[in-house]
Amino acid sequence: MKAAVLHSAREVPVYSDFDDPQVTEGRELVELVAAGIHPIVRALAAGTHYGSTDAYPLIPGIDAVARTTDGALVYTGFPQAPYGTLAERMAVPARMRIPLPTGVDPARIAGGLNPGLSSWLALRERRAALTDQKLGTVLILGATGAAGLLAVQNAFILGADRVIAAGRNPSALERAAGYGAITVSLQDDKAATASALAEVIGAEAPSLVLDYVWGAPAEAAFAALGRHGLTEDDADIAYIQIGSMAGGEAAVPAALLRSRRITISGSGAGSASMQSILAAIPEYMGLIADGRLGTSVQEFPLSKIEEAWAAAQFGATRVVVVPD
Repeated sequence: MKAAVLHSAREVPVYSDFDDPQVTEGRELVELVAAGIHPIVRALAAGTHYGSTDAYPLIPGIDAVARTTDGALVYTGFPQAPYGTLAERMAVPARMRIPLPTGVDPARIAGGLNPGLSSWLALRERRAALTDQKLGTVLILGATGAAGLLAVQNAFILGADRVIAAGRNPSALERAAGYGAITVSLQDDKAATASALAEVIGAEAPSLVLDYVWGAPAEAAFAALGRHGLTEDDADIAYIQIGSMAGGEAAVPAALLRSRRITISGSGAGSASMQSILAAIPEYMGLIADGRLGTSVQEFPLSKIEEAWAAAQFGATRVVVVPD
């Protein structure tokens, strides 16, 4: 079969022949309809993600919209290494066969579901944990990527009163503002970023912080969230680390942990249960299908994988690979 084949972490995938996957017990063979090149796909391929196998050659890709042997369109994923979803065919778990809503564009599902769920699950869990089940203010660091812009929309759908969207891309910040967010430009000067965040946050601390970037922007956010005095903190902040586009390390001030009611945790493959992810997929596909979520995708044929891979490095538009 034809596939996007990566021969080493230092290269880019090329359009090439690859052996068809073996269909083992509990798996079925499906055909590619659309597959997104998500940041996790690139990180796994480059060997920089904690889930990387470092075994090459491999086919990148973790999820896809596919066509089953009986002609059904389904959302699926998780082929066994070295196979991925950027291929004409894939062997996927038979239990992960989630039908697409009638009439929805498969590319929008392939491009929007993975980034959208990254915040949807965290937002729903946080809302359920709050006594009044009101999200109040949500702060999103890295709000100008595909996942961040969907997080802005998700927060409002789930009842946030105020969403603060912080990012670097001016045009994407304008889109976030169009969704109703208050925007903050992330700057190279960490102190300036901290000051700008603190000014917007004001006296109402966020109930939830969704961090797609980590690194220096996270440290700026920690500074902005700091407080002085010995009075009891009346806030209750959940800080969820989702991505690390700005760096894999961030220093957490001891004073922040002692002066505020704040918990810092992560959300990703390994920490989120597969059961909760699978349960949320039909609902979220419905939101994409009925137009409640604005998703932006750019399609490339599988044979143009090198161009698609390069385009996937940038911006708020998610690159989606489709068959030739």
